[in-house]
Amino acid sequence: MKQNIFKYNKLFRLESGSVLPELRICYTAYGKMNSTKDNVVWIMHALTGNSDPVQWWEGLVGNGKLFDTEKYFIVCANNIGSCYGSTGPESINPETGNKYGKHFPFVTVRDIVSSNEILRKHLGINNIFLLTGGSLGGQICLEWSITKPELFSIVVPLAANSRHSAWGIAFNETQRMALACKNGIETARAVAMLSYRCYKIFENTQTNNDNRIDDFSASSYQRYQGLKLRKRFSKYSYYVLSKAMDSHNIGRGRGGIIKALNRIKAKVLIIGIKSDLLFPVSEQKFIADNIHGAKLKIIDSDYGHDGFLVEHSTIAKTISNFLKTLK
Repeated sequence: MKQNIFKYNKLFRLESGSVLPELRICYTAYGKMNSTKDNVVWIMHALTGNSDPVQWWEGLVGNGKLFDTEKYFIVCANNIGSCYGSTGPESINPETGNKYGKHFPFVTVRDIVSSNEILRKHLGINNIFLLTGGSLGGQICLEWSITKPELFSIVVPLAANSRHSAWGIAFNETQRMALACKNGIETARAVAMLSYRCYKIFENTQTNNDNRIDDFSASSYQRYQGLKLRKRFSKYSYYVLSKAMDSHNIGRGRGGIIKALNRIKAKVLIIGIKSDLLFPVSEQKFIADNIHGAKLKIIDSDYGHDGFLVEHSTIAKTISNFLKTLK
């Protein structure tokens, strides 16, 4: 693993019109680019993820795994707005000498794509063999593959959509409302867990088969998940990146979603999760139906939306089988 910081010492103009005076992009690189520069795999992370996919996709990335570090040059950049190295609310604003904090400007999915474009050019990459990511990462994949359709050979978004739904925005807004309260990020995370998982996994893992009347496992699990996130993530980054997710609409300024999807030139595999409450499979079916030649695979999982982070073997087999059909 090689983790780096690339500093872009120019103004970075955001879609909103706001400007960042400079940009830092934290990224992790595994493996080496080959002589023909056609072995690049670019991975996008989800809302609270970081630039090291081995940490959160350990079943897919590594020596001998689907995304083999001996075969591919694997790049993953931390999304701007995050708190894991790229410019975000916890960064120092060079114009004030203080952290941006709650004054960090509004960031969209297209801004995240623009930051990745800057990094791509810095690394001298002119073709990306495969682009993949789940949830917010999958949204970024779709946006980037429309922005630069000639850049990608294969695109594999997981548990994503073409426009963030009113349902998803409502969940995010409820979490942002919680951020303003005491223990806000803990409560926000607890709300999020209800959308990331599903009835079956809670029933299977958190049911108490005794005669207790209080102190239920489901209650302590929610508190545990909230506390765990508070210890590792910034509430301001949570706010910024959830707003970025809400901004996702590939049809904005492009004549609508279907026209935007028609611009994609890559070979596309869309992966959905049958039990996903947050990004229901109807959203992935819509994407696949409107990209020429796209393939759709819906996988079974008891983990709901989080299946894209958990079902490593199924995802690896699904993508591997798809790649074999392209040979």
